[in-house]
Amino acid sequence: MNNNTMYANASHVNHGFQHEERRPPPYAPSSGLYPALPQYHGHQNVASQYQIASPSYPSERYPTAQTQNLHHYTPQTASVNTHHTTTPASHYSSPPVHKGSKKKTCTCITIAIITLLIIAGVIAALLWYFGVFSCNGRQCKADNICVSHSQWCDGVQDCPSGEDEAQCFRLYGSNFLLQKYSNESRNWELVCSDGWNDELAKQACEQIGYPRNTYAGYSVISSRASSNSVMVMADSLSSNPNITTQSFLTKGTTCASNTLVTLKCIDCGKNIGSRIVGGTTVTSKGVWPWQVSLQISRNHVCGGSIITPYWILTAAHCVEKYSNPRQWTVFAGYLTQSEMKYATGNSVSQIVKNNFDSTTNENDVALMKLNSPLRMTSNVRPVCLPNVGMYFSAPRNCYITGWGALSFQGSGSETLQEAKIQLIDRTTCNNYQVYNGLITNTMICAGKLAGGVDSCQGDSGGPLVTQENSLWWLVGDTSWGEGCAFRNKPGVYGNVTYFLDWIYQQMQKY
Repeated sequence: MNNNTMYANASHVNHGFQHEERRPPPYAPSSGLYPALPQYHGHQNVASQYQIASPSYPSERYPTAQTQNLHHYTPQTASVNTHHTTTPASHYSSPPVHKGSKKKTCTCITIAIITLLIIAGVIAALLWYFGVFSCNGRQCKADNICVSHSQWCDGVQDCPSGEDEAQCFRLYGSNFLLQKYSNESRNWELVCSDGWNDELAKQACEQIGYPRNTYAGYSVISSRASSNSVMVMADSLSSNPNITTQSFLTKGTTCASNTLVTLKCIDCGKNIGSRIVGGTTVTSKGVWPWQVSLQISRNHVCGGSIITPYWILTAAHCVEKYSNPRQWTVFAGYLTQSEMKYATGNSVSQIVKNNFDSTTNENDVALMKLNSPLRMTSNVRPVCLPNVGMYFSAPRNCYITGWGALSFQGSGSETLQEAKIQLIDRTTCNNYQVYNGLITNTMICAGKLAGGVDSCQGDSGGPLVTQENSLWWLVGDTSWGEGCAFRNKPGVYGNVTYFLDWIYQQMQKY
């Protein structure tokens, strides 16, 4: 948490070791008072904030060898002047056109137009042939091939890329209800537990993106669903042990047990230990067991969250300039930076970055795959990815953690810090006094509009979590913000729920 001098429109960005990162100069506020807070229900807390590259756009919280502040502070003001200049275009006269060349020019233009029309016609014919314009089913986006609805999620790969058989299962709600896509109803359906077993459950987990060795079991829950809204076992296939899970299930007409499948593909979201009430320093290793330190040359650069023994979720801006997996080492299960100096971390084999836009900070999420899996202990455990149908709305309480800077542009923390903050409604965060329309669906605001509590440089990529049904869920990854803990400038986080499909696709692919 952050004790800091107030710099309006100053945002921090955590580039790895980028001590020379550009920051806008301070500007003078219009008065000695902060602007009135926008109307909002509930208490707001400010979370991670990163430095903006210009007063118009926020800059991401790029990794530095510092971490973000999870401390209280009393903001002050400083002044800044920024202005833009443009260079007017020079005027010139175009050369004269000879009259004798007009006929020849017209002929060339006509030929060019005819040629372009022919090319366009050929392209249109090819697209029509491959079903782009005439697809009456579903399009294989990666292959430009049309596949009928009945072939989608039927257990047979029809798209060369396998797209039609990927993402046929998903988990719903905080109870982990299993759903399968029905090519008959063209909708997601719950799964009747009649005839269900562990082998089918493991296959479903693999279809989602989890390896078999993380499988944590399935259970059943009483169903109030109507008989025509579930998937049931196909009796004619029940004796075939080699059948795929997709084709094993069919649109149901009855569910005799009236119970549904709930599926745990990984034992996630559990912690041990307790926090000090009102405190900011984490004193037990088991409190936030999914928090990791991402380092280059034994220097902390960013935070991250364990989502499986092989996969770490972090911010895309952390790896934008440092995209070579060999540069990174992941340290899990530690509280202090000094502990990690002499520890052996885990090397990284793969870095997958979403379609990140460094100008707008859109899609600020990335995944790191480890060369060897983390050994799960009470101090090293995965956080739960939010399931479809889980909605986290303001002013829900959340926690942020990290080794970030303890003041704006200050030095990082030696010991892991935590802060309790609240989600802030997107409409409020897009108010002209706050972020003036910069918050998109790929982002979540969290913190305190009054200022004083926030993440800071070095906390980038770290977790924003909340608790539900006794489990901890990953709501966001620390992304950007203006300054640290400034008034009306809460932290902005990558919206993990928005990225769910992308996350599972990468886990399947790699």
